[in-house]
Parts: sequence; structure tokens; C-alpha cells
Amino acid sequence: MINNQHLLAIIIRWFFLHGIALIIMFVVKPGVWGAAGLLLASSAVSTGLSIVYLRRSRQVNFDIEQDHMDPTLQIASQTLPYMRRGLNEETARKTAEIIQKIADVAAVAVTDHTTVLAYIGTGADHHKAGGPIITKATRDVLATGEIKIVLDSRELNCPMKGCPLESAVVVPLQCKGEVVGTIKLYRVERGEVPPTVVKLAVGVSQLLGMQMELAELDRQVQLVTKAELDALHAQINPHFLFNTLNTIIMFSRTNPETARRLLIRLASFFRHALKRHGHFNSLREEIEYLNTYLVLERARFREKLRVVRDINDELLEYQVPVLTIQPLVENAIKHGILPKPEQGTVQVTARKIDSEMVIIIRDDGVGIEDDRINDVLRPGYGSGNGVGLSNVHERLKVLFGEDYGLRIVSVPGEGTSIYVRVPLLHGTAEKEGKERETQSANSGR
Repeated sequence: MINNQHLLAIIIRWFFLHGIALIIMFVVKPGVWGAAGLLLASSAVSTGLSIVYLRRSRQVNFDIEQDHMDPTLQIASQTLPYMRRGLNEETARKTAEIIQKIADVAAVAVTDHTTVLAYIGTGADHHKAGGPIITKATRDVLATGEIKIVLDSRELNCPMKGCPLESAVVVPLQCKGEVVGTIKLYRVERGEVPPTVVKLAVGVSQLLGMQMELAELDRQVQLVTKAELDALHAQINPHFLFNTLNTIIMFSRTNPETARRLLIRLASFFRHALKRHGHFNSLREEIEYLNTYLVLERARFREKLRVVRDINDELLEYQVPVLTIQPLVENAIKHGILPKPEQGTVQVTARKIDSEMVIIIRDDGVGIEDDRINDVLRPGYGSGNGVGLSNVHERLKVLFGEDYGLRIVSVPGEGTSIYVRVPLLHGTAEKEGKERETQSANSGR
């Protein structure tokens, strides 16, 4: 598009060339045809120069815009395969390498809340990945979620004398509205950080945050799918099944009638497990499923296992996620009661508190050591082959939000209590649960 500046430049060229043509005609005094040819030639030359000028102007403007946009877009494109896997040491290192290669900065660092995940560039001999965050500027950004520009090395607070880093821009890395880490671009020049570097840092952090949110949404979708598969295929602990069959075989020799009743219970247990569809069952169905499981377990452990139920009947028709209660009771028996030498008790309580159902699985078993209590909810922890605490914990968070995971309170030698909170869902729980999933996903965008 031609602006006023371009128009003025074209007019000046036109007058200049035609002025030269008039001077030549005044001096040489050609005939009519010579004068006409001279004017045509000057018009052609001025038009050609104007076209060349406009093309060069557009190319310059395009190059200027590219200088501002290209680095951010290049970084976003090249880091996409890594940041879609979440924030960890490997993805942080790859991301830092890409940023440092494309951006005009001396060094790049990526951190989470407590640790330097990656450091690439000048000063890498003493700024080591894997170490704790030592700069106050980074801690301030993590606490406030606001960008911070460091103008001299004193603010960087590097303990190594002679560190070449003099200035930096530190920006928060956010996912779903929460600060999960920082990106730091370092310079070896003291003083004001160029606006282009600041804009680049902000743009990169926003794009990487979006990529991480997409990765989290992918993980949630995969988790829901995995939960459905677990509910159909992995809900029966193979050890429980084999042990129960061995118990039935034993009773078939000594008490055939008891063996027959246990076989009926085992068939009922499988029937309940395999008929499940979707994410929810009524509390009544979950308790019936639990009771069938407990009949089989008490046949094995007899007087060693005592079970107390305290269920509010008003809650029986409300909905709970499938395979929520039985895995927690199985965990209490296996890891709480069985290791203790004497009889143990598992208590199952369900109460209505405000607009929520609270389910408590309490045992008086051996308890969980303080240094292990945070690990038991980590996916893959433990040796069990059933649904597991981590699966229940993650499904609750996906269905209802981050505040609805399991809460564990344990005292070594005294026992463990596991608390489950579920919003009161009646009748249309499957539809409401899907709506909550959609709302949870949308809130992460």
C-alpha cells in the first residue's frame, strides 16, 4: 500500500527527471518529434525508478517485521515436540538449546519451582542444571508471577567470582493459570535489556505455556481412557483371584457347601466388574460390590479381618465413580491389616457434608512411614496389579477437579485413614460428570 512518504518520493523523482528533460530541450532545441521522444523517455525512466523504489520499500518493511516475529515463531515451532511432553529435565534442556541457538542472548536457563532444570550457554561451567535456584530474582518471579529485569550482576547474586553474566530477563512459565517455572535469558552486557529481548522472552514463555496446557489436556484425555480400560480389564487383582480360587479348592474338600457359596460370590464379583459402563455407579452398587469382595477375603483370613460399615442410607442412590471404594479397602487390608500380627479392623464410613459425599476408609494397621506417604499416590508406585490408589486419585481429579483427589492421614503403628470427597450427583451423574470434565478442560485453556 502506497503511503504519503512513498507518494512524495515518486513526485520528486518525476519532477527531477522531467526537469532534466526540459533543460536538455532548452539547450539542444530539438524538433517536435525529438522533444516528444525525450519526454516519453524521461516518463519511462521515472516510472521504472518508482516501481523499483516501491518494491525495495516493501521488502524492507517485510524484513523488519520478520526480524520481530521470526525468532519467537521459530522457537515455538521447534520446541513444540518437546514441551507437549510436559516440563522436565529432558524437555527443558532441549528447549533451552533451541532458544539459545535462535535468540541473541549469552545463556538460557529453565527452572521449575525449586530446581534449575536446564542451563545452556555462557557460565555453564558453574551454573549447573539439577541444582537449586539461588537467585532472588527467580524466586521473586516464582512468587509473584511477574516478569523481572535484572540490570547488573549484583542482582543476579551468582556466588562464583568472575561470573561473566551481567544482566537478564526472567519471565514466569505458566500452565493453567499457575506458575510452574521460569525462563531466563542472560546477557554479558550490563544495563538496560533491549526491548526485543524482553518481548522475545515474554512471547516464548506464553507459547511454551500454551504447549504445556495442551500437553496436560492430552494427558487428561488419555487418563480418562486408561481409567475406562482399567475398569474393564485391570480391576481384578490376579493375586486376589488366585488366592480366592485356592481358598475355594480347600473348602471343596472340607466343606463343599461353603465352597459352593464362595463360587457364587466369586461369579457375582466378576459379574459386577464386567457389567460396568461409563464412569459412575450408585453408592449402593459400589457397596454391594465391596460386600462381595469382603465375603471372599474373610473366607481367606477369617478372624484376622474385621469390617465395620457406617453408611448413611440417604446416600445410597447418589453416584460415585466406579471402582472407588473397593480398591481403597483392598489397599487397607493388604498393606495395613495383613502385616500386623493380631486382628485388624477396616471401617468404611459414608457421610453427607454440605453438598458433598465424604467416604472414609480407616484401618488400625501398621500405618505408612512419613517419608513414603507422598509416594503412595504416585502413578506406578507399589507392586500391586489392581486398580491402585494412584488410579483412584487421578480419576477423581480428572472428573471433579484438582481439589478432589485422595487425602491420606497415617500414623505409623496406629493406622491409616483415606478420605474421598465426591460432589452429590443423583441420577444423571454420567452426564454431569462429562460436563465437569469439559469444564475442567476449558478452564485449562
